[in-house]
Amino acid sequence: MVNLGILAHVDAGKTSLTERLLYAAGVIDAIGSVDDGNTQTDSMSLERQRGITIRSAVVAFALDEDTTVNLIDTPGHPDFIAEVERVLGVLDGAVLVVSAVEGVQAQTRVLMRTLRRLRIPTLVFINKTDRSGARPQAVLDELRTRLTPAVVAPTAPDDELAEILAERDDDLLAAYLDADGPLPRARLRAALAAQTGRARVHPVYQGSAITGEGTDALLSGIREFLPASAGDPGAPVSGRVFKVERGPAGERIAYARLFAGTLAVRDRLPGGPEEKVTAIGVFDRERGTDIRRASVTAGQIAKLWGLSGVRVGDPIGTVPAGAAGGHFPAPTLETVVEPCRPGEKGTLHAALAQLAEQDPLINLRQDDLRREIAVSLYGEVQKEVIQATLAHEYGVAATFRETTTIHVERLTGTGEAVEFNKKNGNPFLATVGLRVEPAPVGSGVTYRLGVELGSMPYAFMAAVEDTVRSTLREGLYGWEIPDVVVTMTHSGYSPRQSHAHAIFDKSMSSTGADFRHLTPLVLMAALRRAGTRAHEPMHRFRLDLPADTLGPVMSVLARLRAVPDNPRTQHTGCVLEGAIPAAAVHRLEQQLPGLTRGEASLEADFDHHRPVQGPPPHRERTDHNPLNRKDYLLAVVRRVTA
Repeated sequence: MVNLGILAHVDAGKTSLTERLLYAAGVIDAIGSVDDGNTQTDSMSLERQRGITIRSAVVAFALDEDTTVNLIDTPGHPDFIAEVERVLGVLDGAVLVVSAVEGVQAQTRVLMRTLRRLRIPTLVFINKTDRSGARPQAVLDELRTRLTPAVVAPTAPDDELAEILAERDDDLLAAYLDADGPLPRARLRAALAAQTGRARVHPVYQGSAITGEGTDALLSGIREFLPASAGDPGAPVSGRVFKVERGPAGERIAYARLFAGTLAVRDRLPGGPEEKVTAIGVFDRERGTDIRRASVTAGQIAKLWGLSGVRVGDPIGTVPAGAAGGHFPAPTLETVVEPCRPGEKGTLHAALAQLAEQDPLINLRQDDLRREIAVSLYGEVQKEVIQATLAHEYGVAATFRETTTIHVERLTGTGEAVEFNKKNGNPFLATVGLRVEPAPVGSGVTYRLGVELGSMPYAFMAAVEDTVRSTLREGLYGWEIPDVVVTMTHSGYSPRQSHAHAIFDKSMSSTGADFRHLTPLVLMAALRRAGTRAHEPMHRFRLDLPADTLGPVMSVLARLRAVPDNPRTQHTGCVLEGAIPAAAVHRLEQQLPGLTRGEASLEADFDHHRPVQGPPPHRERTDHNPLNRKDYLLAVVRRVTA
């Protein structure tokens, strides 16, 4: 079994390559066309209409008598990078498709960097060699200069192959230097297979998915150089859910890769929701689609029914470290979604909640005060797709407000605050004290106890910690505080009180609600004393452009508050790199064609956050605003009393 991902920049031809591989394996009788909307893996109506992959899809084929390939076709557009991220953690190997016409593109570089960082064995296929303007040798040179020098054609002369492999293998280098003549071809092929399996080198093939040229060689490369899945069927169950979809009856269907163990129908997921698996589908090498089975074993990908609470990214048991997510940055844009018909707010929320099951990073943000729903985005195309999906699949016409940038807040100092039970106007039967301190970027929220764990019931302790984490989603300016150390410095409660007949008296006894309602007030007071500063997301950009257009482009970059490095001359053009606010990337994309005669190439992806200069941007709060004590208490106490 080989679980193989097909990855590429949009329009490089990966879905066409998937069709060709399925045809060569005898799974389909005719090759579908992306333009005609009849491919196997682009099954969504929107995918067929737009000619792009939006959701990952799995299909199987027989590589040989003993090996089955589960092939996962992934989106190529950068707005759907989250879909790619979920797939990376379940792969044994990958094929990165590069167009022989367009060459290395923005998403190509992002994908290869990630594949190499995760050490996923990867083959490269230079596609579209039959097209006018194809330049396969120039693209091979681009791979070496813009992706990695560790690419080599398996058919390269022995000397060239030996030199590349010896650079990454000391034993082979010694043998190469000591040999009187060329090293045996068999030893070079074995070394190529070993280094490919460790993601040190990447065999390169070329051809055309449309004509079939080169695909037999690629299949041979998959067989020879990509490792089969490993895992002990008798070990404890370990796996990960990487996709969730809805069936015809609205039931949730989870796609999961099993790293170890065996999962059978009627089993409960270890470490997961208390639900039983009611059905299992394993992908069939003859038909390509899933067929029902009684169980799934280590190394396989399966569809699981019966798990109504399952979400994308959920672990099954203990997941290997290399299968974790978080390979790409979170979205940096957001927008408010509104129904065109006011009476459909509930329907809209339900539809967006189902879309969030499939893509948790759209991160629904419900504002109960204004009855608004915000979603996070990677770009404008994703917004268009969500809008079209709502209309076509859920019958909800929706409009989107102007896209805005998602900022974060970082502490500028340390602050403390405390509220004591029954003192100084505290209406809650609870004592909570908190100290907040800055934490290193990327470290997340660390919660510590500066009081004895047994100083009050554990349920109250947990209520404070849970509320701290949820409250930090909206700091002083309404933005999330992602990196902070919070220490509980004071605690206290009113013990359980009962009347003569042992009836619980809530008015005299602390409850979890007391701590959940008091904690936001204390935390915001501590944050005020510490101070926060808003930070905006910055993308690292690279521009390849004609040298004579550098001046106008630099002027636009200045207006967009970009910080360019010194330009570098390259061939007949120049390369310009630097940092640009995430909010300005789309405007730069729109202006570049006119500035550069359509000859510029731009790639940009998130790099860091930088402090906002000038007045901090505010985001509307979705809570009862614990920064305003009077209004907060009016809202919360009235609700509690009611």
